[in-house]
Amino acid sequence: MLTLTRRLPPNSTVAIWSTLTLTADERSRSRHCFETDDHQEVYLQLPRGTVLYHQDLLVAETDERCVQVVARPEPVMTVTASVPHALLRAAYHLGNRHVPLEVAATYLRLAPDPVLKDLLMQLGLQVYEEIKPFQPESGAYGHHSSHDHAH
Repeated sequence: MLTLTRRLPPNSTVAIWSTLTLTADERSRSRHCFETDDHQEVYLQLPRGTVLYHQDLLVAETDERCVQVVARPEPVMTVTASVPHALLRAAYHLGNRHVPLEVAATYLRLAPDPVLKDLLMQLGLQVYEEIKPFQPESGAYGHHSSHDHAH
């Protein structure tokens, strides 16, 4: 089993040995055993609190093999608004509820929740249930900011 212990800097040029397709929840597990897309067992032994992002590159200390992280599409609600102010209001209300939230210039994305869907629709927003990769903000003290990765 390959033990992955560190993340390479963005834009590193390395050969990718395998890919690891993970949900948003799985990408927040810094110490866990997973199976790569080609059925190789890998163990993450990353610094506690590490949140992985789509296209992150992981390597072991003593091994040249590189594994690329892929964000697995999963059920989400994507929220849009006809005016930016409405989207900002929605982000405020969701933040007050400590909801894991992906924030982009033109949409918000969160896990499906019928109560929150009703709230968002009452605020005049459009809510679409779909299957998409989900990358919630890691918080003010995370290792990456959302600006480090393309949405």
